[in-house]
Amino acid sequence: MSVEKLRNIGVIAHIDAGKTTTTERILFYTGKIHRMGEVDNGTAQMDWMPQEQERGITITSAATTCRWRDFFINIIDTPGHVDFTAEVERSLRVLDGAVVIFCAVAGVQPQSEKVWRQADKYHVPRIVFVNKLDRIGANHDKTLEDMKSILDAAPLPLQMPVGEESLFSGVVDLLSMELITWGEGTADPIKSPVPEELKEEASLWRDSLLELLSESDERVMELFLDGEDVPAELVMEAVRSGTLRREFYPVLFGSSLRNKGIQPLLDAIVDYLPSPRDLPAVSGSWKGEKIFRAPDPDEPFSALMFKIMTYSGRPNLHYVRVYSGSRRFGEKMFNARSGKVERALKILRMHANRREEIRRMDAGDIVALVGLKDVRSGDTLCDEQAPIVLEELSFPEPVIFIAIEPKSAKDQERMMGVLALLAREDPSFVVKVDEETGQVILSGMGELHLEVLVDRLFRDFKVEGRVGRPQVSYRETI
Repeated sequence: MSVEKLRNIGVIAHIDAGKTTTTERILFYTGKIHRMGEVDNGTAQMDWMPQEQERGITITSAATTCRWRDFFINIIDTPGHVDFTAEVERSLRVLDGAVVIFCAVAGVQPQSEKVWRQADKYHVPRIVFVNKLDRIGANHDKTLEDMKSILDAAPLPLQMPVGEESLFSGVVDLLSMELITWGEGTADPIKSPVPEELKEEASLWRDSLLELLSESDERVMELFLDGEDVPAELVMEAVRSGTLRREFYPVLFGSSLRNKGIQPLLDAIVDYLPSPRDLPAVSGSWKGEKIFRAPDPDEPFSALMFKIMTYSGRPNLHYVRVYSGSRRFGEKMFNARSGKVERALKILRMHANRREEIRRMDAGDIVALVGLKDVRSGDTLCDEQAPIVLEELSFPEPVIFIAIEPKSAKDQERMMGVLALLAREDPSFVVKVDEETGQVILSGMGELHLEVLVDRLFRDFKVEGRVGRPQVSYRETI
């Protein structure tokens, strides 16, 4: 697979905007799965943890892969709840593009703005999918206005929605000027000429599209101002170019739950979001010297470890994004932080919690490694003869605290060992012992964050304990 045919994308949004539901449809229509799960039923493929299935929310970012047309797509489905914002942060650090999902009823919500700013921080090109157009109260105009007023972003609608709420029936493709509708169930889209009653409105939407494109592409501007037809191929080229420069953000419409709008979204992912080669070479340093690495298998090897998954009774998984070069399983990798050599016993492509073993990883790949020893999130793995330290991950400070104690004294050592593993997995989770009270204090990003971690401690690792409020150490002052 050439690097040009690769897309590394994340799906980001406010909680309940439809991220996981959309990802399930993407996997179904690309043939990765043959039966769609539902978040509300706890059967979504990407929400595999018991804690996710019980609560109906995404807690940990889950990676998967699929193919569309001749392209290979690595997808990371991220949490929407603010307590798990660190998961979004480290995912965006290693992704090349993102699909941002907005609810057509609620528009741009607080966590929508948070993840948008996180994507800005890492200069991630984005396309937007306005979901739930079939819901009561859906208003696509308000969502587009929210993008301008709240996010200070330029939306570029590539489609005109036909109807809203219960009358939502499809979209008009503004590039091909075709009507796209969907039948019941999982039927493929039906393309037909734009009906007479929609032609005038569709022409206005297309003119708005071309007007915005004219600001960034002189060829489109000349044809548009001369009143000539702008070929769809030129429009696509201009949309892609402006998207990569983040001058505007292509917008598509649909209803994931009703299986409407997914195939055009997949087309937009491969047509407009970048391959690793479309982006600047990754930068790092070694002993004060600035170093750049291009996404080429022939460059010296470099990869960033962005996530560790800890399991009870099974080897840990270490997720890496390969930026340059390649490695086979068992070959040496130099840890630039520790100065030690690591070897991966297995290289895995992940589909949520299912694994596919592969023999090598190349520039652009996002894979999981088994068998590494002295590593942590943010480490750079590289060629020992051409060392580099890539920019490390940054995480927010914890904001809430609880105390925990083992059920019996003999469980103390085991509890502290498991807590250390969980803290290594999640850098936004901090464990410390209060020097004055002797209590073990857990700190995290919110009540739900700590609740899930404690549940994993008790359920997955079979550690028994009690949770309470931290004690306050009072001092007498004069």
